[in-house]
Amino acid sequence: MSFTSRESFWRRLRWSLPESGSLAGYAALAARYDLRVPLPSRLTAIAERHHPASTTEWRMLPPSHAPDDNLQEQLEFALKWEGVSPGVLAALFREIDPGDIAHIVRDKPTGAYARRIWFLYEWLTDIRVDVPDAGKVTAVPVVDPRRQYAARTGPLSRRHRVRDNLPGTRRFCPLVRRTPELDRFVAMNLDERAREVIGRTHPDIVRRAAAFLLLEDSRASFGLEGERPPHNRALRWGWAIGDAGRGGLDIERLLRLQEALIGDTRFTRLGLRTEEGWVGRRDRATRAPIPEHVSARHGDLPELMRGVVEYGERAARTAVDPVVTAAALAFGFVYIHPFEDGNGRIHRWLVHHVLARAGFNPPGLVFPVSVPMLEQVAEYRDVLASHSAQVLPLVEWRPTERGNVEVLNKTADYYRYLDATRHAEFLYRCVERTIREDLPREVDYLERYDDFSARVQEEIADMPDGTIDLLMRFLAQNGGRLSRGARRGEFRLLTAPEVERAEVLYAKCFADAEFR
Repeated sequence: MSFTSRESFWRRLRWSLPESGSLAGYAALAARYDLRVPLPSRLTAIAERHHPASTTEWRMLPPSHAPDDNLQEQLEFALKWEGVSPGVLAALFREIDPGDIAHIVRDKPTGAYARRIWFLYEWLTDIRVDVPDAGKVTAVPVVDPRRQYAARTGPLSRRHRVRDNLPGTRRFCPLVRRTPELDRFVAMNLDERAREVIGRTHPDIVRRAAAFLLLEDSRASFGLEGERPPHNRALRWGWAIGDAGRGGLDIERLLRLQEALIGDTRFTRLGLRTEEGWVGRRDRATRAPIPEHVSARHGDLPELMRGVVEYGERAARTAVDPVVTAAALAFGFVYIHPFEDGNGRIHRWLVHHVLARAGFNPPGLVFPVSVPMLEQVAEYRDVLASHSAQVLPLVEWRPTERGNVEVLNKTADYYRYLDATRHAEFLYRCVERTIREDLPREVDYLERYDDFSARVQEEIADMPDGTIDLLMRFLAQNGGRLSRGARRGEFRLLTAPEVERAEVLYAKCFADAEFR
């Protein structure tokens, strides 16, 4: 959210409180310093009563938790209750003097929060604070794993006596809050559930299910872009999805993916954008852009994309939850929008890459997460818009003569420090759907199909596989009955008793089955 003055900033934030109270933590700091920055997806305030009710957007704490209204107390409060918000901190640290941080450290030289603030200041600004190195005190993690998803370990900063368990680097470091919904998903051990389904299934059926789900995901990924590609193009992109997770991630691989995806490059420039980018519509009369999302400035793309690659590699080494990592990486990428075309499908390819590389899905099997995304496209777009809606008012731009936009202010931090909590929850819901519903349903369908095929061969006639498949589809399309046209056409050689037997077999094999 963006406001023209500190007063209006305070007013709008206070209006959004679920009950009377005062801002605290990051909200208070953003208001006091008039920070033009996307705020965390959940903020904190101090209620006037002793038993306040919190919401998904606001944590309301009783008056006894109120911090003193100064920089040090509000920063410590933010880290304690809200975790690390690199975007807010980066904007704040540009507004204060290194001496302010030195004062915090000198006031509490062994304090865990003071050392974390000190580390984050030097990490984000690359400015050394004029204080001596920390003494012999117990090292603390930069990110509290009880509040946010973080690396299980990380390098020790001897100067600050903190362990850098941030999932990314200064170039790109989205973070995800722990929420009851995410904790519930993690406890489900969905990867183990998928392996259980595969473990009790014949390898041939697994192979065929994997091929179908791969093609389904490819088609759905195109569908999310409003395209209906020819079968061979969907198949080619399916092969690219199937290759995800093999090897590491680098810029060259993403460029090759874009080239494979675009195919005809006569009208699309490959590689990183050399102009600004935006998503939205145009004014009918003037053709002026009406952006719903403004992408990262093209001059920032090399550094941002280096950060994306670093994040993917660092998260893979440090065992951050794979679905959380996939959401942060993939949605962070699509907000950057580094290419002229193909960003959406590569964004979903990154989901597959992270999950496969982490061994979350069984070898050779792709979870078709694009399918539930397409079926819940309104929610998917709402999740995409959740960050864009915060960024758009902060980007200063003007239209160009060529119908593009020119970005006038520095915006890189808006893309590198994403709060990906809502995105992780959405992706976990998609992954759960594919594991609990799509995969078992496809396996069940293929087992029923094989049973039907074997019975037809044994009890009716020796038919080629293609003919049995056609028979099954005709029966499915007509409620289990072979139509008069099919009896007179493709299956005219079947006798009336054989047709009746085929209908009975179909009813037995596909009773209560859900067709795709």
